[in-house]
Amino acid sequence: MNKKNTADNFIIANKQFESRLMLGTGKYQNIKEAIESIEASKTSIVTVAIRRTQYAKKIGKSNLIDSLNWKKLWLLPNTAGCETAEEAIRIASLGKEISKKIGQIDNNFIKLEVISDSKYLLPDPIGTLKAAEYLVNKEFNVLPYIYPDPVLAKQLEDIGCKTIMPLGSPIGSGQGLQNLHNIQIIIENAKVPIIIDAGIGTSSEANKAMEIGAAAVLLNTAVAKSKYPKIMANAMRLGVISGRRCYLAGKMEKRVKAQASSPNNGILKLV
Repeated sequence: MNKKNTADNFIIANKQFESRLMLGTGKYQNIKEAIESIEASKTSIVTVAIRRTQYAKKIGKSNLIDSLNWKKLWLLPNTAGCETAEEAIRIASLGKEISKKIGQIDNNFIKLEVISDSKYLLPDPIGTLKAAEYLVNKEFNVLPYIYPDPVLAKQLEDIGCKTIMPLGSPIGSGQGLQNLHNIQIIIENAKVPIIIDAGIGTSSEANKAMEIGAAAVLLNTAVAKSKYPKIMANAMRLGVISGRRCYLAGKMEKRVKAQASSPNNGILKLV
């Protein structure tokens, strides 16, 4: 690894994180399974749906937020379940309050999701842009979830979003990287970290996302709905690490014809 790559730091909004695997907290069978998976993943950032957290508190269910060690983890509140920009803005404010309550006083991160499509759960580009602009002006560190549209990605970056989070494929589908060309364009054009969010189902897909230059991967269902979530969480961790190192190493060029590994000159001739 050359000098340029020795300091491979993952930084969002001037905050450095050790792991490039980000993990969601939904769909697990129970809190114990969620905690074990988070620990096995060695993630630095955990995202939590604020609307569902508030609902759990109202009906008296135990809350994952109360069970995690926030001295070792960074909370990424998200606005999942919001159908309009206005809803997302209100939920983002609640997310900031929760971050403060767990002791992360300087945490102004918000994963912005505005989804009005209940069938395919595709993000609303206009609502996302509207909410992002408002929240950036209110000094939130906005991480918007989008369809992989290179033009929208650049617009969000230009208004001050700290990362862009294009989907690999629809949420919870496990279809992998279905928009690879667009994602590559977004990565090439961006000056902020690009995080692939949603649709990844296997460690090889997480690996591929990192190989093409993504800064990180965020996933949930692939771990939570696997047969053995703790084992899958570790597999995803290794896939992300391997993919990042492959990207930094620089892959060989593809060739149409085969090329021998050994040189042609100096070959022993048989008489």
